[in-house]
Amino acid sequence: MWKYYAILSAVFAALTAIFAKIGIKNVDSNLATAIRTCVILFITWGIVFASNSINGIKELTKMNWVFLILSGVATGLSWLFYFKALQLGDASKVAPIDKLSVVFTIFLSFIILKETVSWKVILGGLLIAGGSLVILMDKQ
Repeated sequence: MWKYYAILSAVFAALTAIFAKIGIKNVDSNLATAIRTCVILFITWGIVFASNSINGIKELTKMNWVFLILSGVATGLSWLFYFKALQLGDASKVAPIDKLSVVFTIFLSFIILKETVSWKVILGGLLIAGGSLVILMDKQ
């Protein structure tokens, strides 16, 4: 089931790039990111309340809080840089380079989380890195 969610994530990430590129025309990228964040805030808290997941907040540990906050900071910075890159560059180039995050995730999951990494995952990561490097070397 996780694969379906991952594919849906990729589809909506693609739509994010296209919609954002159109939406940030003549708009400060930081303001655009703030508006996007507000939309996400309302949607996610709406889902939390609708699904009655709010009760789980009492069960969060200090460690949960620390790492969820760090994840939020990383997400916010990622979005700010992504929107700035989209404002300055082509979506068809920015989005694939942004996907270098997959390569970084593979590496960090091995180093920090001690996950096992198969040769297929390594090969896939190398192909993503290679594709991103080809795009980075484009002079346009």
